[in-house]
Amino acid sequence: MDVRRRLPTRSVRPPSTLTAGEAPVQQQQQFKASDVLPLSLYLTNGIFFVLFFSVAYFLLHRWREKIRTSTPLHVVTLSEIVAIVSMVASVIYLLGFFGVDFVQSLVTRPPGDDDAWDAEDDLLREDSGPRPCASAAAAIDYSPPLIVISSEEEEEIIRSVVAGSVPSHSLESKLGDCRRAAAIRREALERTTGRGLAGLPFDGFDYESILGQCCELPVGYVQIPVGIAGPLKLDGREYWVPMATTEGCLVASANRGCKAIFASGGATSMVLKDAMTRAPVVRFPTAAMAAHLKLFVEDPINFDTLALLFNRSSKYGRLKGIVCAIAGKNLYMRFSCSTGDAMGMNMVSKGVQNVLDFLQSEFPHMDVIGLSGNFCSDKKAAAVNWIEGRGKSVVCEATIGEEVVRKVLKTSVAALVELNVLKNLTGSAMAATLGGFNAHASNIVSAVYIATGQDPAQNVESSNCITMMEAVNGGKDLHISVTMPSIEVGTVGGGTQLASQSACLNLLGVKGASKESPGANSRVLATIVAGSVLAGELSLMSAIAAGQLLQSHMKYNRSTRGLSKIGS
Repeated sequence: MDVRRRLPTRSVRPPSTLTAGEAPVQQQQQFKASDVLPLSLYLTNGIFFVLFFSVAYFLLHRWREKIRTSTPLHVVTLSEIVAIVSMVASVIYLLGFFGVDFVQSLVTRPPGDDDAWDAEDDLLREDSGPRPCASAAAAIDYSPPLIVISSEEEEEIIRSVVAGSVPSHSLESKLGDCRRAAAIRREALERTTGRGLAGLPFDGFDYESILGQCCELPVGYVQIPVGIAGPLKLDGREYWVPMATTEGCLVASANRGCKAIFASGGATSMVLKDAMTRAPVVRFPTAAMAAHLKLFVEDPINFDTLALLFNRSSKYGRLKGIVCAIAGKNLYMRFSCSTGDAMGMNMVSKGVQNVLDFLQSEFPHMDVIGLSGNFCSDKKAAAVNWIEGRGKSVVCEATIGEEVVRKVLKTSVAALVELNVLKNLTGSAMAATLGGFNAHASNIVSAVYIATGQDPAQNVESSNCITMMEAVNGGKDLHISVTMPSIEVGTVGGGTQLASQSACLNLLGVKGASKESPGANSRVLATIVAGSVLAGELSLMSAIAAGQLLQSHMKYNRSTRGLSKIGS
């Protein structure tokens, strides 16, 4: 049973409005560990500092006398015992407390003009350090936080954030409470902009789970409904596909496609390639030098050496190939590697960095311009992904019986084949689309990606798809296929670790990493994406062929009030 800790709710607003006779609340000093000392911190530090050197001088003097008189060093007097104990105590104190006030003054000092320019660097630096909220999420704790911030202090923090004296991005590290930090940031944002956020939900979300991995500077979360299409019968198994979308009719259409596929015996899929890519760009003084490195990198004799360097960076990352392209003095090296069940962008980047470090020593004139030179190509429509593939390359097919086409899809095989040629093939060619020879693959990909915690921006290349339809079995049945060369998915890392997205992955049976065969879960997820696209293509094309597209959207996607009856 999954038990989650619910932090006690505390208001971030002042408890009451000041009356005319009350003075405004002054900024209260943050509670510090040094406040428990009976003396001031500097005086206490001074006492222990003097004690340490005094005792050290006394012991050294005593030991020198024992050496002169040949007295064994382990024979100690009461005064020497007291001195040793005092030294140990002073060392412990100085290690634990010396400089606390100085360090705190650096951490809590208001940022100047230079700090304003370095705010982004500070954010990255804090994310790489200890994360008190992330560590707290691992433990089940029903007790209230140790440090309780009063409403007056909260008010002062909010005022400081609004004034800019306390950076908003530092609230998590200063407060040690992610939910509290988000609440204060939200209130400060409302005061700064003068606009309310009443419609943006805040409660009911685990803000600790996103710290350092999913989202910075949170103030709430957006609700996206999740619908279920299915069962999708694919490769002999049945899947209930979660789809997060705000587009009416989308889930219903995919669900109808799943029904048609199921009634026809199901679909089959095949993963053709599995390799994430990263392409750094390097520059040389001459084009000849760049060409020399190209020949070196692409020489099979040198591949084993480069692969060995690359593979050291990860347990699962394995270099599969390097393809180079030259533009004058500039060389683009497109590394492709397997990444287990992770989507793998960070994994391949670490391996590429290892290889670049080696090449830098072998080719001293090489100047690394960027770890990514857009020849990868990530989150952009690119012919290299359409031709070479990126992530998982998948083909999925099904044969839909004539009766199913007529009764479930409400159209005919001939009408679907003709429409596919004129719309998805000829029409897309007329528009000069790049990888867009389909009806609406990106609709399905985006919905499944958001539901399962994938990177929604990678919908750009993941939606590369060509839909083919052909009449088979004497023209009675319909053969439909989708070929998708660049589906970029993972079942570990990033948004897949969040509770909602993890639940959707669990529904599909691909949550986390595969223990039996690394990478198996992510490959299955890629086939599910392709199978869902197949269902979506089948249903939408049928609606267009039958002249039902507008009727469907009027029914599920908007009100029909004020419109004349279609077809009357």
